[in-house]
Amino acid sequence: MTREISTERIVRAQRRAFLAHSGYGIGAAALGMLLRGDRPLAAADYGQEGTPRGALKEFHHTPRARRIIHLCMAGGPSQFESFDHKPKLTELHGQLFPASLTQGQQLAQLQNTELRVRGPFTKFARHGESGQEISELFPQIATVADDICIVRSLFTEQINHDPAHAFFNSGSIIKGRPSMGSWLLYGLGAETENLPGYVVLTSHSKAGGAQPISARQWSAGFLPSRFQGVKFESKGTPVHYLGNPEGVCQSAQRELIEQVNTLNQIANERWLDSEAETRINQYELAFRMQTSIPELTDFSGESPEILDLYGIKTPGDGSFASQCLLARRLAERGVRMIQIYHRAWDHHGNIDREMRIAAEEVDRASAALVKDLKQRGMLDDTIVLWAGEFGRTPMGQGSGRDHHILSMSGWLAGGGIQPGITVGETDELGYRAVVDPISVHDLHATLLYLFGIDHLRLTYRYQGRDFRLTDVFGNVVTKLVRS
Repeated sequence: MTREISTERIVRAQRRAFLAHSGYGIGAAALGMLLRGDRPLAAADYGQEGTPRGALKEFHHTPRARRIIHLCMAGGPSQFESFDHKPKLTELHGQLFPASLTQGQQLAQLQNTELRVRGPFTKFARHGESGQEISELFPQIATVADDICIVRSLFTEQINHDPAHAFFNSGSIIKGRPSMGSWLLYGLGAETENLPGYVVLTSHSKAGGAQPISARQWSAGFLPSRFQGVKFESKGTPVHYLGNPEGVCQSAQRELIEQVNTLNQIANERWLDSEAETRINQYELAFRMQTSIPELTDFSGESPEILDLYGIKTPGDGSFASQCLLARRLAERGVRMIQIYHRAWDHHGNIDREMRIAAEEVDRASAALVKDLKQRGMLDDTIVLWAGEFGRTPMGQGSGRDHHILSMSGWLAGGGIQPGITVGETDELGYRAVVDPISVHDLHATLLYLFGIDHLRLTYRYQGRDFRLTDVFGNVVTKLVRS
């Protein structure tokens, strides 16, 4: 028998549905008004020629750089066998290290041990018209001495690998903070519609010294996830599932994407959900990458001279050399930030053997990248940054060196960087930066400056606070900037 439903029950049900839907709508509208300042522009909102394509409406000042290639020497290379020549360490090799320097200081694995001076196992020489001092382990980087700026006075705050990487990338060890690449992509947008604006590559050493690299190093943190880095595989197809499944044609896939994006757009309009925008943009990007990625990774158009310049024996083999050439190709195609993590530099022991191997693996390709960009006219607006997450102790740790945060060395080139100079000094034992000390926050502020961004003004409101890459720190290091 058919059950009779009273008019009162129908009205009551309709009233509940109305209140629920209207309540959600009013709540979403109110929340949207509160959070509207938090929402970045959609990735598809491109600016006019010569203007940013991201959240910034205009540059804060004239930009010098358009893209950056960060050569991450993961593990922390020793500055005393690379770019900070300390003859005093050779003179005092094996003697007790002055306790006055280390008293009350943070050490990693050398706590409560007898600290002795360790001299460098390599020699240094001056190179180029600039006369920059570079270790014999890096003969090819020495050939671009007049194109790079060596920094001997970097320092950081984190003494263990993962938090030190996080600090170097995001200026914080707190999980959920955006990386530098994500900040750049958020502020300026990408210059490509066919590739991710932020790409991460990795390579591995034939020797020891490898440390794991977590995905949080290229995280977008509290920024919408479309601004996070995209890690490419080292060998084979860089991105999984680029091809269509058997029996699925391009037109069918296009229709599916359009239907899914329609649903996502409805959700975005209803809830003002930035992650819905991300899904829309990423579906479109993935569709275009089916064509762009195979072309990107096809090195057949590169001349034998270029392959030889980088020292590439087998293109696409996942070596640091292949990744450097891939980085140049990504930069040519408008990718804003490219990072290459070479996992090779954690030398607590056997440093004289393993650092030689690691240096040989990166020396030629690092120099080749600078030369290649320069001959293509790209070095003027491309920054190359070569650095680890921290330095190494002037004290020995068996046959190696321990982690060190008070001094580290690296170099930069291109994109408005002053070439052919050495900035900063450490004390005579290399323990602490004493002339022009440069913090990670200072480095971030300077890099943003070169991109035309005032680091104090690129902010994102999250949980009631305006956040920025440099937090409440950082000063532009004008000595690094070409006048």
